[in-house]
Amino acid sequence: MLSFANSLSFRLLLLTVFFVMVAEVLIYTPSIARYRLSYLQEKLAEGHLAALSVKAAPDGMITEMLTRQLLDHVGAYSVVANDESNFMPMLRRPEVPEVEMAFDLREVGVIDLILNAFSTLAQTEDRVIRLHGQSPRDPDIFVTMIIDEAPMRMEMLDFSWRILTLSVVISLFTAALVFLSLRWMMVLPMQRITTSMIAFRQRPEDPTSDLPPTARRDEIGIAIRELAGMKQGVRRALRQKTRLATLGMAVNKINHDLRNMLATATLVSDRFAESSDPFVRKAVPPFLRTIDRAVKLCSDTLNFTQETVPLMTERVTLKELLDGILPELRTALDEEELVIEVGEVPDSLLTIDQDQIYRIFANLASNAARAGATLFHIGFEQNDNTLTIRFRDNGPGISDPIREKLFLPFQLSGHGGGSGLGLAIARDIALAHGGALFLEQTGGSGSLFHLDLPCPVTERARSNTRAA
Repeated sequence: MLSFANSLSFRLLLLTVFFVMVAEVLIYTPSIARYRLSYLQEKLAEGHLAALSVKAAPDGMITEMLTRQLLDHVGAYSVVANDESNFMPMLRRPEVPEVEMAFDLREVGVIDLILNAFSTLAQTEDRVIRLHGQSPRDPDIFVTMIIDEAPMRMEMLDFSWRILTLSVVISLFTAALVFLSLRWMMVLPMQRITTSMIAFRQRPEDPTSDLPPTARRDEIGIAIRELAGMKQGVRRALRQKTRLATLGMAVNKINHDLRNMLATATLVSDRFAESSDPFVRKAVPPFLRTIDRAVKLCSDTLNFTQETVPLMTERVTLKELLDGILPELRTALDEEELVIEVGEVPDSLLTIDQDQIYRIFANLASNAARAGATLFHIGFEQNDNTLTIRFRDNGPGISDPIREKLFLPFQLSGHGGGSGLGLAIARDIALAHGGALFLEQTGGSGSLFHLDLPCPVTERARSNTRAA
């Protein structure tokens, strides 16, 4: 069972929290810079008011006690406020510490505000800073103050903690909403699909693992419908495979006895051929062909029920292969009006089972002859590690309904007593050799079948060396 820590739901929750926190950091950066600027501007406004208090006193003079009280209220060591025409009295403590940093709010950009804010947060010592800028209460008044940075840093830290707390609450709340929504819309349906797939793998024939039909038009709905279609297709294939397996077992049991019976019938037919009755002698050849078809049907059915095609491979050149196949093929098609042409033969060395490859040649040629073709051309092409053999005939072509079932077993058994296994077995033989057999094109001018067989470059080079 999948643990929650490894589940999609847990990863989704973590990603949601992470991305919300990233968004909060992006919001916090300008916020803390703005908070520091507001703090300093407020200090300038307080310094301006303190300077106005001195100016309002008789003769612009105030006692030392009142000066200290005003500076304590402002939180500064000294305050100077003036404009171009008027100079206000200065407030100053008897002892002013040395200034370590100066900030002029008149000439500061966004990047400087952000850098200065994080510089303040990073300080571990109390710095004394000089602050200069326009008074927020009167833009014509410029205020210069000397203050401690520590109180501002403490307020910025307090603001940061409030932002952090709010961010955590917002991220968790948002993550919960997103998590529940996506879990309802995506994760739970995916879990049902996964559970259905696991149950189907364990018991493919059990329909209880199927998901109910859905009207969803998104990717989840498409996945559910495609999964249902795939299950139906696999079940049909399994039923067909089971029937074929049962058929194979039955043929295995009866094949030996049936072949003995057919052999006996062949011996009897040979005696019929010696009969003096012309009608009996005339009936013997069709009778023998019928027996041969019956034997071939039993053999093809038995071979097809095997899971893999048995191969007895050997290394032969393409020319040697054709020298063994073509004479036998022409003899087998002696009664057919089919001319076999062969194109230029390349120097290729193949590792194949000659008898099985012959079955591919014979099947395609006999199919072309039964379809009414009079010409069967065999061409060759060497490409990299593959030998391509093309079989072209001038028959009437293959219709669409037949083309769809061309390589399916027991589907096309209507041609002159065929078993319906010829092309299916031919394709399996090609696959067993590591190649492929398919219909490349068909039409009114004939059909073209394409056979690929492995032919490594090293083997071709060895073949050329041996020929030299």
